[in-house]
Amino acid sequence: MTLAVEAKAPALEDYFGLSDAELHARIEAARRELGTRLVILGHHYQRDDVICHADYTGDSFKLSQLTVERPAAEFIVFCGVHFMAESADILKPGSQKVILPDLGAGCSMADMASVEQVEDAWEQLTEIGLVGDFRVMPITYMNSTAAIKAFCGEHGGVVCTSSNAVPLFDKSLKEADKLFFFPDQHLGRNTGVKFGIPLEQMVVWDPFKELGGNTEEQLRNARLILWKGHCSVHGRFRAWHVDQVRKEVPGIKVLVHPECVREVVEQSDLNGSTEFIIKTIAAAPAGSAWAVGTEVNLVNRLIKQFPDKHIRLLAPDLCMCATMYRIAPQNLAWALESLLAGAVVNQIIVPEETARWARVALDRMLAIK
Repeated sequence: MTLAVEAKAPALEDYFGLSDAELHARIEAARRELGTRLVILGHHYQRDDVICHADYTGDSFKLSQLTVERPAAEFIVFCGVHFMAESADILKPGSQKVILPDLGAGCSMADMASVEQVEDAWEQLTEIGLVGDFRVMPITYMNSTAAIKAFCGEHGGVVCTSSNAVPLFDKSLKEADKLFFFPDQHLGRNTGVKFGIPLEQMVVWDPFKELGGNTEEQLRNARLILWKGHCSVHGRFRAWHVDQVRKEVPGIKVLVHPECVREVVEQSDLNGSTEFIIKTIAAAPAGSAWAVGTEVNLVNRLIKQFPDKHIRLLAPDLCMCATMYRIAPQNLAWALESLLAGAVVNQIIVPEETARWARVALDRMLAIK
């Protein structure tokens, strides 16, 4: 990643004393002045006082597709997390500059797998003959670095999201003997179960142990090799949350994200991507009751959007994406007014060789219907 910061940028600290109303007004004024030169993308987990300024909203898969649909825009301001901005820079159709309002907006799951660890794992699998004797396809979840996406592109693999996991597994399981899935073990496991793969044919790869903590026989018998990683938000939901909410509200439907642990997904009524969750709630009849197991900002937005339905967060405690929350109105106002001053701040630039191979893996993903 290369960071380009111009000297003419205003000081970020100057924005912290502004009122909510003034920040909102200045962001909207900057949007109007920048006009078609600017497009703002907002992830569904983003806080309300930021996502209200987005031109497009969506999950990581939808926003990846939207990146290529505004070629006239000079600036893509991504209100999400770092790996999403990297993907936007890789997929951008021209010379647009991709900006992340706060470089501290990362992803704990993405941090659980480095490209060095993945390369080491692949080398170990090659040394024991697994890569060679079998067709092993590396698949990385969208929540990963550009370098890991590039690894997948270079090794015949693909990028996966929760929106396209099922069709992607359907295609990949026909082409490969084994899938090496990282960094989220839960999405990999939950999707594998949908295809009838028994849990005994899934192993977890711990990057801090030799052969990931497995024997050669276990790896040879496995259909899925799952990286030991997880989402810090969805990992907080537990099976007892499902039991509790059903006792409190008889007849309530439980709808969860497939990043949740297997026990939660098994006990839920429905599971699917963020887009699936939104569409399911939108299509539900008035008066229906739903407990939703995903990020709290999205759940609260659904509660406001559909007052004719009884919607609640599955867990009683707060389940917020803390790194996504780092992007505040102050950061967005600073980034936009810096552009007006002729300064590009927090630009995300993926090195060309990394981008080239990552684009291969992302294009394979986008080609799957």
